[in-house]
Amino acid sequence: MALFLKLDLMRVPFNPLVRLHADRQEALGSALLDVLRSGWFVLGPQVARFEQDFAAYCGLPHCVGVGNGSDALMIALRALDVGPGDRVVTVANAAAYSTLAILAVGAQPLYIDIDPERLLLAEDALDAALALRPKALIATHLYGQLCAIESIAARCRAAGVALIEDCAQAHGARRNGRMAGAFGDIGCYSFYPTKNLGALGDGGALVSADPSLAARIRALRQYGWSDKYRIDQAGGGNSRLDELQAAVLNVELPLLDARNARRRDIGRRYLDGLAHPEIRPLARGGGDDVFHLFVVRCTRRDVLRAHLAERGVQTELHYPIADHLQPGLPRIDPAPRLARTEQACAEVLSLPCHPALSDAEVDHVIEACNAFRR
Repeated sequence: MALFLKLDLMRVPFNPLVRLHADRQEALGSALLDVLRSGWFVLGPQVARFEQDFAAYCGLPHCVGVGNGSDALMIALRALDVGPGDRVVTVANAAAYSTLAILAVGAQPLYIDIDPERLLLAEDALDAALALRPKALIATHLYGQLCAIESIAARCRAAGVALIEDCAQAHGARRNGRMAGAFGDIGCYSFYPTKNLGALGDGGALVSADPSLAARIRALRQYGWSDKYRIDQAGGGNSRLDELQAAVLNVELPLLDARNARRRDIGRRYLDGLAHPEIRPLARGGGDDVFHLFVVRCTRRDVLRAHLAERGVQTELHYPIADHLQPGLPRIDPAPRLARTEQACAEVLSLPCHPALSDAEVDHVIEACNAFRR
């Protein structure tokens, strides 16, 4: 009987990529074949089309495709002349992507704590950080939630601090009619395959309303060239969105809003159904949230994760180690006080949340959570 029950158990994978693309295999295959037949594989018509369409989707005049989201952050910092001796405000609970970009340009991260309800940049810590005269601030829209970006943007403008939005988990998130990436100087996107808008490999983009910044970004993504083999912009490198990935994104972009709507349906189903007192979903932001991840907190996180695994539910940790505690990163002296960040890293657990999930699978996850022993 035990063997029968184990075989009959519903399995809910976290991100089944084959399943996520099953309804678009023919369209994707056709798009890739078009690129192969064109003979144009780098910075061709597919990239130009995607840049134009994604800029329009974001409500901005400029989009520049790059190799990945991490490069997008690094290029944004360089475009804003951030370098050695500068400090950049960021949070420490987002897998060190912003930290690595800051260190790559020779600057120093200036960490501030997060709010305990949504695990986003804490407004109550912002003024003290801005008073230290940083060169820039990276506002991370984590888990598909927009942070308090209107207030953050206003404070950055008043302080003369450049604002970069990390939108890698917020494709399609809006507030008051404006899209993620449209509030700061530059918005940075990743198109990693598991993102709300994902490619079949790496990809990234930067969006901006500023034509001079967009021109600098275009130069920086390709060696600093103003023309072929002429370097007019220092700090350039090689980070280009390729034609194959752009072709994939051109298939995926028109589907983004509908797929985000399904993510919201799943998120609401979780919020309505989760009833265990130890399992605390984040306070979600309403209609602007695109539920890239559905994250809960639990003080017995590892025990809960094992319990869910026994019931066929795959989970992930986003993210278990705060940036300032990463063993391979430089230590900051004095060490930042980030109690809420460190507590969150010990408690967060991500439940499956993707548009291919069935209602039955979501209900199975809910039932498994609610059955967690008290």
